[in-house]
Amino acid sequence: MRRPRAVPRPRQRTGNPAARVVALIPAHDEAGRIAAAIAALRGQLRPPERIVVVADNCTDGTAEAARAAGATVLESRDNRHRKAGALNQALDPLLVGLDPDDLVLVQDADTTLWPGFLASAVAAMNGTVEGTVGAVDGPEGTDGAMDGPVGAVGGIFYGEPGGGLLGALQRIEFHRYAREIARRNHRADVLTGTATLFRAATLREVRQARLDGLIGGGSSYYSLASLTEDDEITKAVRTLGYRTLSPPGCGVVTEVMTNLPALWHQRLRWQRGALENLRDYGWTPVTAPYLRRQAFMGLSVVFLALYLVFTGWMLARGRPRFSRFWLAVGLLFVLEKVVTARRAGWRCQLLAATLGIELAYDAFQHAVYLRALWDTLRRGEQQWRAT
Repeated sequence: MRRPRAVPRPRQRTGNPAARVVALIPAHDEAGRIAAAIAALRGQLRPPERIVVVADNCTDGTAEAARAAGATVLESRDNRHRKAGALNQALDPLLVGLDPDDLVLVQDADTTLWPGFLASAVAAMNGTVEGTVGAVDGPEGTDGAMDGPVGAVGGIFYGEPGGGLLGALQRIEFHRYAREIARRNHRADVLTGTATLFRAATLREVRQARLDGLIGGGSSYYSLASLTEDDEITKAVRTLGYRTLSPPGCGVVTEVMTNLPALWHQRLRWQRGALENLRDYGWTPVTAPYLRRQAFMGLSVVFLALYLVFTGWMLARGRPRFSRFWLAVGLLFVLEKVVTARRAGWRCQLLAATLGIELAYDAFQHAVYLRALWDTLRRGEQQWRAT
């Protein structure tokens, strides 16, 4: 992937209330879930004008179930590039019939949208986002955000019920991420693959920028060189000078991993994809905050390891003595964990209060980070597994 060059900021766009919305759902062997995804789209307060399911190398009845639910079905041909390849095949003919201000919703088949998702996303595209104050940041802002027009609106994902202890830990994590987005004035650092609304003109500009060599990732809309195409296209959109938002009404419910091997492979792909995208883009005003967060993640790995080693050393020496000061610090830490898990429900708050279980989950995440960093540095073979 070539390093992105400086890209002129696009002219300010005004919203078009009459813009059409086309929903695009890439699906691989999702016969059991596709009908629910389509039903949630039809139940939107502002439903899409058209729903298109891209059946990608399916070996089950995904295409038939989608047609029975009333969606148009496109079947990918000779696609060896997974979700990104399937989307690129579908977007080429789809965008031909769309005006620049028309909107394309890209949604995972294992996801259902909140009823107000599209209404909130379209309003954000038109410059109306409840709870925000003006532009997210100036071009030199501390978060690296741009003050240009909104080019894409991503969802805020929440975990579906079930999954036992592991599912509860993921739901807590997702709720905390939603809280973080709200505190950042609804800026989306990643246009989640679960559901993102793009302006048609933005997708065309991304493709043209790739063709012109301004950004890497191939010659189409989604990068074929990235393990995490949603993270990469976020950086592409922001490199072109657009803002990316996740308004409070754009909630989605997605599946959680129900066992450690599946969660490991999912998070390893996410983390390695993020690191490799940053390596490919290099240091730019857009990537600077992402690189800083990765550095802080590395520091948190070191600090947690030191804490566990020190605690183990103290226990090995016999009965530890606790000072009131450090007990107060520990209680404050537990309180922060409990408060930030509030919207996940009281059961999740009780889980957060135990602290030890979440520390074990953090250690798992740190192991993923270290493995991803190692694989990225040694440029090991990229592997993708369905989760």
